[in-house]
Amino acid sequence: MNKESKIYVAGHKGMVGSAIVRKLQTEGYNNLLLRTSNELDLRNQQAVDTFFATEKPEYVFLAAAKVGGIQANNIYRADFIYENLMIEANVIHAAYQHGVQKLLFLASSCIYPKLAPQPLKEETLLSGYLEPTNQPYAIAKIAGIELCDAYRRQYGCDFISAMPTNLYGPNDNYDLEKSHVLPALLRKFMTAVENGDESVTVWGSGTPLREFLHVDDMAAACLFLMQKVSATSMPTNELAMWNVGLGSDISIADLARLIGTIAGFKGSIHFDATKPDGTPRKLMDVSRLKALGWQASISLEEGIRRVHEDLMVKRAW
Repeated sequence: MNKESKIYVAGHKGMVGSAIVRKLQTEGYNNLLLRTSNELDLRNQQAVDTFFATEKPEYVFLAAAKVGGIQANNIYRADFIYENLMIEANVIHAAYQHGVQKLLFLASSCIYPKLAPQPLKEETLLSGYLEPTNQPYAIAKIAGIELCDAYRRQYGCDFISAMPTNLYGPNDNYDLEKSHVLPALLRKFMTAVENGDESVTVWGSGTPLREFLHVDDMAAACLFLMQKVSATSMPTNELAMWNVGLGSDISIADLARLIGTIAGFKGSIHFDATKPDGTPRKLMDVSRLKALGWQASISLEEGIRRVHEDLMVKRAW
């Protein structure tokens, strides 16, 4: 991929897609194809095929997806599996049909079995039962990985997948019903400070362990993978997928305390154990990616401080 290559970033308005666009532009890649969901409905096969036939992108970052937190995943189960299956099937098939040189599919750490050995290794995919609350979304993402692998094996396509851990950063979703835990906690604590509240209630027991990666690090990893690895040169029995994470995790309780401190909250924190915890632990084994020469550079505390400072200037809710 060179600076003049025609690059399509699917989902460029989302948190990951916008970070990839920022990273590409910073590195001098300016021949970018960008379409909003209103301009191009990726669930529509004919629309996607027409777009690829007309624009002929050379490289594709497939970051478009319907995403949400534990509550949204559990409530809107049909929406999450249907929309994500349609998006990835249409884009990946069109990329094959219209000769895209390379495609990077963004999956998710939720693809791994609920009780898989920690830290999560790529080879544990499909080795056990998934977390029930987000199973439809996880199955859709697994299907995307399998699509990339199938097109690689059958047609020789250079299609690869990346599995990000929990992400946060600019353009995150702060809706308390649909957001992930870190942005939801940021909003709760910042609101509590503004209102002078004496306590904040956090969903769950606080005991689950989670890993969080700043989205700018994720974008850097995506560009690294697009530049440095090729699925077509790998053995067919080797997974063309890489975990992307910080390499360390934190309990939800300690995360809440850290965010509370950064936000300047002086009150007490209560944990509502009647609410679901989800998977007990999700830590990514990032040794495969590290062996290629990439690792995260933004610590969790530094990353949260960056987001907090940004939110103090412009509220995202």
